[in-house]
Amino acid sequence: MLAAAVGCGDAGGLEGAGATETAVGPARLWPELTPASSPAFEIGEVNTEVVKGVKVPGDDIRRVDPVGVVRAEMAASPGDYDGDKAPYRDTNRRMADCGKGPEHGRCPVLRPYYRDLTGDGRDDLTLGFRLLPGKTTAVRVYTVEKHRLVQVMAWEDALSGVELAGRSLVIRSPSEVAGYEYRLQWTWDRDQRAMLLTQDEMLRTGPRQHSRHPSAAPSASPSASTG
Repeated sequence: MLAAAVGCGDAGGLEGAGATETAVGPARLWPELTPASSPAFEIGEVNTEVVKGVKVPGDDIRRVDPVGVVRAEMAASPGDYDGDKAPYRDTNRRMADCGKGPEHGRCPVLRPYYRDLTGDGRDDLTLGFRLLPGKTTAVRVYTVEKHRLVQVMAWEDALSGVELAGRSLVIRSPSEVAGYEYRLQWTWDRDQRAMLLTQDEMLRTGPRQHSRHPSAAPSASPSASTG
């Protein structure tokens, strides 16, 4: 056994990774505080609504007109789209170019994607459209319930990437911090019948910037700072 272990140090063999950092357990802060029983702010974790004025022929979401879905949302919030001072006025103007469908000409509606996100064996609709004249894009997810089109997720942001992974939708957005981006993930929750925001992360995307000064040596007994 000893001979075999020594032999591992030869070229192509196993090598030691160095000393392992000492594990530090979590430190509970302010244990005297009474745990809150309700949220301080309402952020709309469950965001669902029936899309009015849009029919689903044969309960087949692929037969729903994506441009019609966007028009229905615009009609429900005219103050955001109508008029020279509306924040998304150019989206409204460019909808006239959507006669041939999404992504034709200057149509702000993006190509739709279909995937079963709810686990019921039927496709759901992931739709995006640009909120102009700004650089924000709206992302929506729709499913069919009781012969009606239901929006089960909504988000607007400057996008650097959107992905479908399993029953999750992942949105990546740029950060003001150089070398980092935001990564948000929504996942279908069968109890809430909605896509819930299950992960909200800030991730490094660029190369690490090394400090000119050596980092301070860790203390002998790490603890949570109260400062």
